Order: sequence, then C-alpha cells, then structure tokens
Amino acid sequence: MGYIKEPEGVDFIIKSDPLTDEDRKRISKFISAYKEKSEQGKAKKTSKKKKKDGTQHVI
Repeated sequence: MGYIKEPEGVDFIIKSDPLTDEDRKRISKFISAYKEKSEQGKAKKTSKKKKKDGTQHVI
C-alpha cells in the first residue's frame, strides 16, 4: 500500500459525534447477537484419513 497525498483543498480528517450510552448499548447488543448467531452456524470439520489398504476413512 502506498502513501496517499492529500490534494489541495481536501481534508481527510473525519470528526464524528461521540456515541451516546443508548447507541453503545445497541451496538453491544448487535455484536453479541451476531457472535451467537455465527457460533451456532459453524459446522464441525471432518478429517479424512487413509487406511493402510488405500481407502479413505471419514471421521
């Protein structure tokens, strides 16, 4: 990634309003619900091992 030079008359500094307590709570609630949902959807990985006779065995 290279260096980006600011063009004349353009300011890349962004100032945002501070979050309210209500906003923080809603964001935290969303993140925790998202994590719970993603953990439930994970499937267990299966591994394949070759037997001595050359066939595969799925565990």
